[in-house]
Amino acid sequence: MSDNYQVFARKYRPRTFEDVLGQDHVIQTLRNAIEKDRLAHAYLFVGPRGTGKTSTARILAKALNCPGGPSAVFDADDPICQEIAEGNSLDVLEIDGASNNGVEQVRELRDTVKFAPSSGQFKIYYIDEVHMLTTAAFNALLKTLEEPPAHVKFIFATTEPQKILPTIISRCQRFDLRRIPTDVIASHLLFIAKEEGIDLSEAAAFAIAKGAEGGMRDAQSMLDQLVAFCGETIDESNVLEIFGFNSAEAIASLAAVILDQKSGEALEKIYAHSEAGKDLAKLLGDLIGHFRNVLVLKVDPKAETGEMPTDILEIIRQQAAAVDVQRLLRVIDLLAETDGRMKWAPNKRLHFEIGVIKAIQALSEASIDDVISLVTSAASAADALPADASAAPPVSTPRAQAPPVEERARVELTLPDDSTASSPSPEVSPEVASHAEPDSGESADDSEEEEELEPALTSAATPAVGPFSGLALWEAARTALIDAKPIFETWLIAAQFLSHEGEDFVLGFASEQALMRDSLSRYEPEMAEDISKLAGGPIRLKIEVRSELEPFEMEIEEEEEPSEPAAGEAPAEEAPQEPGPAAEEPEPAAPEEEEESFQNDPLIREALSVFEARVIKS
Repeated sequence: MSDNYQVFARKYRPRTFEDVLGQDHVIQTLRNAIEKDRLAHAYLFVGPRGTGKTSTARILAKALNCPGGPSAVFDADDPICQEIAEGNSLDVLEIDGASNNGVEQVRELRDTVKFAPSSGQFKIYYIDEVHMLTTAAFNALLKTLEEPPAHVKFIFATTEPQKILPTIISRCQRFDLRRIPTDVIASHLLFIAKEEGIDLSEAAAFAIAKGAEGGMRDAQSMLDQLVAFCGETIDESNVLEIFGFNSAEAIASLAAVILDQKSGEALEKIYAHSEAGKDLAKLLGDLIGHFRNVLVLKVDPKAETGEMPTDILEIIRQQAAAVDVQRLLRVIDLLAETDGRMKWAPNKRLHFEIGVIKAIQALSEASIDDVISLVTSAASAADALPADASAAPPVSTPRAQAPPVEERARVELTLPDDSTASSPSPEVSPEVASHAEPDSGESADDSEEEEELEPALTSAATPAVGPFSGLALWEAARTALIDAKPIFETWLIAAQFLSHEGEDFVLGFASEQALMRDSLSRYEPEMAEDISKLAGGPIRLKIEVRSELEPFEMEIEEEEEPSEPAAGEAPAEEAPQEPGPAAEEPEPAAPEEEEESFQNDPLIREALSVFEARVIKS
């Protein structure tokens, strides 16, 4: 009985085109070529092990040399077809490229091609693992391969096409055989089990098919081994025990505790797999594959899912609904990095545990989508608030340095929280809006100009009232720009209003602060647009650097002791000051001296200048 026993891989080898599984694209092309008499003189079959390269080559040889052939439909039990299947046909020569790879063997082959076939229509040379031929052997074969006799056909098979000379490949019709889908292998295993009277569970068949990684021959060999070990009843636990595979349920369970951010349970499961003698690298690969399935179903709920059992598919759907895409991608990236480190690490378990902990931490980190969602929600909530300027606390803005002229008017503006750059609503401080007094040396003309300025600023509290101009326009524009882009405050604090004549609106920077002007100039177009809206007409914004301007000191304004008059000078009369926000009690001497010492430090001053910064007193 043992003499007649055949392993499943040989007993259930495909005999006709209809028996070949998972390679429909190849079979359909060959059948059409035979039926339409468009046969090539050389074929190259490429694919992983166990995908049917040799079987397809023999079936093609049967179709070419069968009685009445070439024909895609033939009797597999015909004597000629049986001789070809068993490798005994004189007209079909099977050559092992690994052991016959020298130029001498190729020369012998080249000498025999001139002889006619003995019984069939063609003399067929099948060279398996053709990539093992040497370069000299390939070169010796070139001329014969390109122009063989009419009765000669070449069929090559290889798992590594990149090792074949391009001149050989260009003379062949290439067919790429794909890995066979898991569900196709599982179905065929169940068919074999039924034919052999074996009780094979569906879960066991899927476990075998998954472990075969697309190779039908590997799957059949595994089933043969299981029958020898288990007898006529095989379940999934037998498959996992013998081959060290990981069950889909175990992988899904490990993925579940990772998604639930249970580090302790995840480490316990890794420890259990390690103690059971399982390959941790294989476990990590299966885990990455599981998260890949979760990601696919998350992105496309209608994706093909025929390669997994129904209960596992339901678990994957639930996990996909519980996590977002960004976090899934981050988890897969971290596990893939861990997989790369584990290949060369002596302590694989340590790297596996670290990778899992990192993945769990990544799930709890805020993603960019979370930040955007939070900002959007906050903005929506702010828009929903009532626009009541009196109820909203004003936001103070820094004061711009007045232009270097003898007459100056200092104005402070405040905005309610719900103001925007496109629709500012500056509100004049009560203390300043009452009146703006000129310095002691101002003329009557300047007083009139300031009187014209005051109503414009006062009316700014109501956005519906007329457009701004002059210094009031600058104050309103600066406030609106900073409110829209807070980074503007870094540069606008040193900007000085120079003039507003017609459509020309000019700002200036001192020479020492030209770098600030360069930074701000990138935003000139949008600044001009916002200022035009406030002015009620088109504005041509000019930002200039002038040597005569006094640089803005980027430090806290402190009250200074009046300086002693120089010899021969009369003490200057102090201008009366209105009580306002700036008229505060001086701080105690010790903290003030400490603050002044800090700000006068040369390193601090240099840092403020280099980084265009300012000190804010909290």
